[in-house]
Amino acid sequence: MREHHVSQDPYELLGVDRDADADTIKKAYRKLARQLHPDVNPDPESQERFKQVTAAYEVLTDPQKRAAYDRGGDPFGGGFGGQGAGFSFTDIMDAFFGGNAGGAGGGRGPRPRMRRGQDALIRIEVDLAEAAFGVSRELKVDTAVRCTTCGGEGAAPGSHPVPCETCRGAGEVAHVQRSFLGEIRTLRPCAACRGFGTVIPDPCRECAGDGRVRSRRTLTVKIPAGVDNGTRVQLSEQGEVGPGGGPAGDLYVEIHVAQHEIFERHGNDLHCTVTVPMTAAALGTTIELPTLEADLGPNEDVERYFDLQIPAGTQSGHQVVLRGRGVPGLRGGRGDLAVTVAVETPSRLDPRQEELLRELAAIRGEERPTGDVRPTHKSMFGRLRDAFSAH
Repeated sequence: MREHHVSQDPYELLGVDRDADADTIKKAYRKLARQLHPDVNPDPESQERFKQVTAAYEVLTDPQKRAAYDRGGDPFGGGFGGQGAGFSFTDIMDAFFGGNAGGAGGGRGPRPRMRRGQDALIRIEVDLAEAAFGVSRELKVDTAVRCTTCGGEGAAPGSHPVPCETCRGAGEVAHVQRSFLGEIRTLRPCAACRGFGTVIPDPCRECAGDGRVRSRRTLTVKIPAGVDNGTRVQLSEQGEVGPGGGPAGDLYVEIHVAQHEIFERHGNDLHCTVTVPMTAAALGTTIELPTLEADLGPNEDVERYFDLQIPAGTQSGHQVVLRGRGVPGLRGGRGDLAVTVAVETPSRLDPRQEELLRELAAIRGEERPTGDVRPTHKSMFGRLRDAFSAH
């Protein structure tokens, strides 16, 4: 049987560089543990390698053992799989569930005081023309900003955080239990320092040790052309500054488009209704219709009105589609404008108007119109009759 050479270098076993940080080592171990765990690969060779990478992981995550190995010592204390090569049940659970089996907030070393801030969301209302063609707005936002007194450190000027005496800077403490699986060691956040590994003996009075304070500031947001209801504009790193003066999250500006008095928006298309008198619909006419650009204010470069031709004999409900007069798209192009014509019948006539209409009706033979009555739905027999008559 051919023997496989097994490296005793924990860095080689985990596939990481010698200067790898804790996060890199943890990710490498998780990846290997998922591949080699006995529940996934029950063959003896995989089980043996699983023990090896687990022991290597414990060495590289223990500062004392890692330092001893880097100085040329043997941190395994008898090799892989021996009495000195135990591993943490927490590490196995972390590898498979992506969390910390020892409790929320823990996980191989102190957690940093400086963390990324939360994203923030504000809503603004814009006019339809502003949404269509874009606009710049000044916004006043109230968010957490880095404390200028302590520079985000949280300690009063002249002082600094000190290592926690309870966990000796580790940020977590070990709890050992005995079970049918053997001795199980779990790690939990240190209660004295809340998992940070350090305590602040003299907190900053301005921010109470949080490293940030609330402040109102003014921002300018550029709203691109073509936004619609619910569109969110992202402003990177303009949200809440994180605890400990950490990097800010993002600010999202959600757009609400106000209702227009003439145009109704459907996607990138605009719709409107034009009401014309009965006589104008019969004879034909030209109507001056405002453009959406007219809402942008005085500007010599935009067309504020255009002439809409209503041909003679136009019926109520007739629609005229004007290409390229809708809303610009976020990715280019522009929608259409659909104009629906509504023919208005006069409800009040003076004697002379009534006389003229009756005269017109007589000329057209419409004094007693019977109307063009058609069935809404044909019967089955009617459809069959039409089908046979078509042949």
